[in-house]
Amino acid sequence: MKVIPMLSGLVLSALLVAGCATVPEPLGGEFEELTPEQSGDQHVGQQVRWGGSIVDTRPGKSETCIEVLARSLDSRARPHSGDDDRGRFLACRDGFEDPAVFERGRDITVVGTLTGFVEGNIGEFRYVYPRVEADTLFLWGEEVPARYYHDPWYYRDPWWPYARFPWSHSRWHFSGHVIIR
Repeated sequence: MKVIPMLSGLVLSALLVAGCATVPEPLGGEFEELTPEQSGDQHVGQQVRWGGSIVDTRPGKSETCIEVLARSLDSRARPHSGDDDRGRFLACRDGFEDPAVFERGRDITVVGTLTGFVEGNIGEFRYVYPRVEADTLFLWGEEVPARYYHDPWYYRDPWWPYARFPWSHSRWHFSGHVIIR
């Protein structure tokens, strides 16, 4: 009879862990821990999942390249906010991608193949960009904090620091992501 409570506990634990952070399906997979600033010729041909903030979108005659300021990714493959700079890279795709959609400052996660390196300039500084042939461009929507319902009649002990925890804990909700495959 002890098997059923133990089994239900395992199932509940698995559901809680699965619900904590999930990577969107187009961004899933196993990728080596490699940043754009660490990449070299030995990594050409390797599949990468990189993300960051869009710096510039450059449509060309047959392809569009998006310059991205790389940042580390969280457990959902979304770029962390802040000043965590991991270099820059170019994510290129055949066809036209509208700079009004892929605008400066938006968070993006890219899955693709590292195809080589391209020289360019950032101001007067000569910079070598890793170039990724993008299979997936995932634009993230704005993070909007939402609050749980707070019952005004719930007794709150002023001496207990966690009295309001389940009723006023902030969570993040996401909206407006665009997937291009």
